[in-house]
Amino acid sequence: MWKNHPKALPYLFLSEMWERFGYYLMIGIFTLYLKDVEAGFAMTEKESSDLYGTFIALVFLTPFLGGLIADRYLGYKKSIIIGGLLMGVGYFLMGVHNITVLYIAMTLVILGNGFFKPNISTLLGNFYSKAPYLDKKDEGYNIFYMGINIGAFVCNFFGAALKIALGWQWAFMAAGLGMFVGVLVFVLGSKHYHGYEQKKGVQPGDMPFSKILLYILLPSVGFGIIGWLLKGTASDTNPDSYIFGSDSTDAFIFACIPVVAFYASLYFRAKAEDKRPIGALLAIFSVVILFWAVFKLNGSALNTWADRYTDREVSGSTQAVFSSLKLSQELEYKKDTIEKYDEQFRLQKVDGAVQKEVAYPLYFRNVAAEKKPQDGATISVWATNLSQSINPGWVILLTPLVVAFFTWLRGRGKEPGTPTKIAFGLLISALSVLVMVAAVNAGGNGAEKVSVWWLIANYGIITIGELFLSPMGLSVVSKLSPPKITSLMMGGWFLATSIGNKLSGVLASLWDTYPDKANFFWVNFGLLMIATLMMFALLRQLNRVMAEKGLK
Repeated sequence: MWKNHPKALPYLFLSEMWERFGYYLMIGIFTLYLKDVEAGFAMTEKESSDLYGTFIALVFLTPFLGGLIADRYLGYKKSIIIGGLLMGVGYFLMGVHNITVLYIAMTLVILGNGFFKPNISTLLGNFYSKAPYLDKKDEGYNIFYMGINIGAFVCNFFGAALKIALGWQWAFMAAGLGMFVGVLVFVLGSKHYHGYEQKKGVQPGDMPFSKILLYILLPSVGFGIIGWLLKGTASDTNPDSYIFGSDSTDAFIFACIPVVAFYASLYFRAKAEDKRPIGALLAIFSVVILFWAVFKLNGSALNTWADRYTDREVSGSTQAVFSSLKLSQELEYKKDTIEKYDEQFRLQKVDGAVQKEVAYPLYFRNVAAEKKPQDGATISVWATNLSQSINPGWVILLTPLVVAFFTWLRGRGKEPGTPTKIAFGLLISALSVLVMVAAVNAGGNGAEKVSVWWLIANYGIITIGELFLSPMGLSVVSKLSPPKITSLMMGGWFLATSIGNKLSGVLASLWDTYPDKANFFWVNFGLLMIATLMMFALLRQLNRVMAEKGLK
């Protein structure tokens, strides 16, 4: 796999693998931790989803700034190391059960990802910018993407075992340790980066950083404050008169306005030869926002689906294995107690109140009557966050097949262009949501739990869409970006991801407002179909721009 690629690829592959080990371990338990009434913060579904959405949105917003600083001042190597260390410290602090420390930890992760994420992707792209690796860029990014998902797959087993055996703090510490290992691996590969990781410096025509601070960053902060303070029209469904659903959502959307305006200005200020490539990238950024809005439900709404609506009971030899590895926990069934909470739940839903977590396992609430244990008996259920390994597991299995498929098409001169791959990725992703609509119907809209195979099927289909889209997105940014602003445009890709992530949090926070959960998933299907139609409408123009640069 490595022999036809740059010698730096294994080090970047392993660095990103360990970085993603830490990040996805943390993401897999984040909302579960926030909702835990005994060792977490007893947040509601809406509260935890809103904070989750804001957090992952900001995590992918700061690459805009991190890419700019790396391009002009620090270079890629220093930025990646600084970012990794900040994230590692942030993960360690997340396990401290204090709301102030939690926000400090989140801030460190947000800043660290800003330095790490765009620059390791850009550094990888630099190795494929000339012969003999020029025609292997898509394949290189696919291999790199598989490394990401090996870390994302393995981490949840460690997170589950440590949480069950020792508590949340130890799981977060494992995330921090993984990040530090990633930094160490990156440093060990330093000799292979020579000539590819230097900063570009300030180029003629670049906007000075002082102007960026004055015209973008400060206005962004100002707009965010306005969004936080500004109120809309109060109503029965919106008593707090939020404009977009919550103070944090209002602030985020307003704060994005100056940043989006900056990226639009790059098109209008660009040289003639750069204008069309930049325009093509901005169009792609706009479309993929809707993909990320649905895809990132894996850590919120789909995590809730795994926790509340999926049959997670294990028995026999499976139970023995899971129990020995600390991947399952025992739940005691108390008939009187669960009936009491069932009644409270029904009354709250009738009154329109938000369901609060309770210090009793709600798992039994929708277990079929014939499957409920005897009063006082216990059952063993696998840890919820293990469901977060389904998607990366599919990525590991399917990446070689997708790479082989496109290699086969390339050999016959029929490989589609990168924009076409992205368009089909959106379509396939839309089809995956139909699986969840069927899952809702199979469970009688939550009346009974359903098999985990529904989640496995959903993730399997959307993973194919992801492999057509996400690594291709990184590749097309590297291909089309003007050389002097490559990291900045990579930051634009992550800005689109950021906005999509926040929209994902908004969608997830509406989960309790949909009595029929199928309608929740139909909304997601509609969003992805809108994105699909937009991308297919843009295809001719995007392929023409790629052809003008001698690319596919």
